Amino acid sequence: MKKPAIETAEIGAAEAGDMALMRRALARDPNAFRAIIKTHNQRLYRIARGVVRNDTEAEDIVQEAYMRAFANLGAFRGEASLSTWLSRIVINEALGRLRKRKRVVAMPENPEAEIIRFPLSDWNTGDDPERTMAQRQILALVERATDSLPDVYRTVFVARVIEGLSIEETADLLGVRAETVKTRLHRARALVRRALDDEIGPVLLDAFPFAGRRCERLTQAVMKRLGIEG
Repeated sequence: MKKPAIETAEIGAAEAGDMALMRRALARDPNAFRAIIKTHNQRLYRIARGVVRNDTEAEDIVQEAYMRAFANLGAFRGEASLSTWLSRIVINEALGRLRKRKRVVAMPENPEAEIIRFPLSDWNTGDDPERTMAQRQILALVERATDSLPDVYRTVFVARVIEGLSIEETADLLGVRAETVKTRLHRARALVRRALDDEIGPVLLDAFPFAGRRCERLTQAVMKRLGIEG
């Protein structure tokens, strides 16, 4: 299917920008390195974290991936986007560590392992701590459900659902067929839904919270309208 002219132009501009940035990095421009890192940090971290399920190791993986990428800047030909190129390096590093971990010792899953940090800055919580807490509970459920997925499904789920990559981009990133991505994604979603179904009941008991300042504000408003002080 032919891409719309506007989309093709945008892709071309992005690719040109990637190449310009990489040329600056090859020239050892500090601002180019800083721009690359700041632009891609969040996506690369989440991909690594989705594979290894450990915050500290994920950060180490991303750092190692940057070092590998920056040591091989000449290998970037612009055939894929800079984001995809870096993501491949990260996922290869993460999967390699996962395989090494399994070879060394079969460690039991750690229920206390930290979970993926989803950004909350875009949520319109304002000064409502009760709603913020409820949102964090929901995010925690999704994070735990994601962490509970088998490795083969979790990598697809993180790439496709959390990072928003297309089926084709996910297939290219993981080196599998598009049909394989679809099959694994279907299974991953089913497992996540099941995990959420098992936990959502207790959380719903705290849904639509009305406590703290909100409760006090309403109480005071009613008391005032009733003409009752205190």
